[in-house]
Amino acid sequence: MGSIKDKVAIIGVGCTKFGELWEKDPEDLVVEAAYEALDDAGVAPDDVQAAWIGILYPFTGLSGNTFSDPMKLFGIPVTRVENYCASGMDAFRNACYAVASGVYDVVVACGVEKLMDTGSAGLPMQGFSHPVFGGVSAPGLFALAATRCFNEYGWTKEDLARVAVKNHKNGALHPKAHFRRPITMEDALSAPMIAWPLGRFDCCAMSDGSAALVITRPEIAEKSKHKDDYVLVMANALATATGRPMFSNSTDFLGFPATRYAAKAAYAEAGVKDPAKEISLAEVHDCFSITEILNYQDLGFCAQGDGAAFVAEGHADVDGDLPVNASGGLKCFGHPIGATGCRMLYEVTKQLQGRADGAQVKNARLGLAHNLGGPGSVCSVTILGRKD
Repeated sequence: MGSIKDKVAIIGVGCTKFGELWEKDPEDLVVEAAYEALDDAGVAPDDVQAAWIGILYPFTGLSGNTFSDPMKLFGIPVTRVENYCASGMDAFRNACYAVASGVYDVVVACGVEKLMDTGSAGLPMQGFSHPVFGGVSAPGLFALAATRCFNEYGWTKEDLARVAVKNHKNGALHPKAHFRRPITMEDALSAPMIAWPLGRFDCCAMSDGSAALVITRPEIAEKSKHKDDYVLVMANALATATGRPMFSNSTDFLGFPATRYAAKAAYAEAGVKDPAKEISLAEVHDCFSITEILNYQDLGFCAQGDGAAFVAEGHADVDGDLPVNASGGLKCFGHPIGATGCRMLYEVTKQLQGRADGAQVKNARLGLAHNLGGPGSVCSVTILGRKD
């Protein structure tokens, strides 16, 4: 099997503020993120030879025109990518393979979603149903994992609350986060219930936003504006599991097989033998507090059943052994679906370059971004490294 390790470089990143951006439409968000990335890379729009844009919902945009029309980039291939919540990182994956193949020199990967204008009280759910409960919300789906872990491992709501407190502490420092206020354990534990045991602070919010990356080959990056600190793509893996886990007898709700599949492939490609010791930092898909804890285990940061202890003992703190969601994660940014994967890569890239917008992880050399989609049914894991 082929590999893109060391064949692709990130030379520019851009990201809007995430939040309730009532005054902006998807086109505004794409232009803001893409031009920030282009300016960061020191390249002009006319230098872009192809683009991929991650979008989940058709009310945000259809086809590659969601990128090409506002950017006024016509005559080049632009592709819309949809793969549940992993749409943004899958757009990046497609862009990476196009560059690694030698077909293009400079491309853009971006993601966008405009959710707040829908008037929905939560994510519009399409095609999800439970054999007992019928129609189910996203919190309802992930609450199944929380109750299962409570029963199997003895975890408690306090374990979930620690994730929320950690991420809000980090997000308070990030100027582009939707929520920038620290919370206490009491705040998290006394918040209104959404889907037991997940309370308000266990659930990420709806948000609008966009993020973008400029990608090229290392030999071109050596001549770029970021010739001294461009970031290398060490691996990008994508894997799927069943899209209907509630109908599968093999589903134990103690983790997400798609994450384990993608992580195994990404580690093999990047040459990572011991992720708990080799990964400097991670941005993981904390759509719910229980998801982040299970991600620790599925990604090999700790043993099965030790996820709650991993956060309780401070390993995931910014100054811990393996900082997780130093940006504040989805918990503080919200989750504009198509944009999230690209935002994670934006964060990891800037951390590796030593120019994080918020809390900076010290001596970061190898970073991981994890984007989980649907009811845990699709996952993309990307590993990025400093050029040195």
